[in-house]
Amino acid sequence: MRIAAPWLELPAVQQVCTLLEAAGHRALYVGGCVRNTLLGYPVSDHDLSTDAPPEAVIAVMEDAGLKVIPTGIEHGTVTVLADGEPFEITTFRHDIETDGRRAVVHFATDVAEDARRRDFTMNAIYCDRRGEIVDPLDGMPDLRARRLRFVGRASERVQEDYLRILRFFRFSAWYADPEQGMDPEALAACAEHLDGLARISAERIGGEVRKLLSAPEPSHAVSVMETTGVLGAILPGTDVTALPILVHLEEQLSRAPDPILRLASLGGESVAERLRLSKTEARQLDLLGEAARSGQGAAELGYRLGAHDGVAAVLLHSALLGVAPARTALDDLRRGAKAECPIAARDLMPRFRGSEIGRELKARERRWIDSGFTLTREELLA
Repeated sequence: MRIAAPWLELPAVQQVCTLLEAAGHRALYVGGCVRNTLLGYPVSDHDLSTDAPPEAVIAVMEDAGLKVIPTGIEHGTVTVLADGEPFEITTFRHDIETDGRRAVVHFATDVAEDARRRDFTMNAIYCDRRGEIVDPLDGMPDLRARRLRFVGRASERVQEDYLRILRFFRFSAWYADPEQGMDPEALAACAEHLDGLARISAERIGGEVRKLLSAPEPSHAVSVMETTGVLGAILPGTDVTALPILVHLEEQLSRAPDPILRLASLGGESVAERLRLSKTEARQLDLLGEAARSGQGAAELGYRLGAHDGVAAVLLHSALLGVAPARTALDDLRRGAKAECPIAARDLMPRFRGSEIGRELKARERRWIDSGFTLTREELLA
């Protein structure tokens, strides 16, 4: 079988493979670029596997004048810059020792050995620069059926790297057919090894959760995470009830998936810390949660948060209540987002001083909001 895709025709994609082949080595693209091409998804990364040891890869690329960065050379990975694009090139390998986070690897020359150490069968499909498919583990039937299965025994794959528990649910949300249900062996392995998640850094867990919640429809995967205990292990106190409602409301408005908004719908304890959210993400999470629970109407949310965040707060509020937004909510929100309070602190001076100014301004602003933004400057200052 041969695939055709625009990325395979890029000069840099052809160049790095041709250089390795000319030196007598095998060069195969693998993982996301092959999987996404076969599924009709966009391709963003171009990862290569080769039987050339890292030193040979470096020599070949540097002789051709390309910059090489030893990003993970102890595991056989270097990054090559060609036409300004990064290509991660990894030597065929197999694990000889793992501790649930890191692996000690031995370099190999057989692509089948390399395939057997990968996580899922749909990620163990390769192709050469001509698009010819190489499928050592017969993963194509799983890919065509959108069936997510671990390579070999699920329990062994999970114990090699406990982050694969979260990757299983993330890949399920993005690539699996929810009508088929999730692989029982995989679910059993995830539930059995929950304790291993405590050994994974918050940064890596946060990255997987963001990617999962960025899927078009993550609700089923997140619900099964809750059932198996995975969600509670990484985010205690969460509740998935509002998430499918929120996703449905987003779809109705043709609104792009917002992982922080979806995270806000789950609730939970110390979420920003447990996922190592950035300061901006943490502020956004708190802002949306507080606004959605504030009891403020759509118009006031639009005024205080602006159109984009105001809509997010309205959707979150509705999802948490389990009801659709009022029919006029979005119009009210847009009207509020355009409103500008006609008075400022300077208008209250010198009549009021010190802390009186803030209290008076807040009270008059409240009157203006309650009037539907209709009171004039003169009326507010009277």
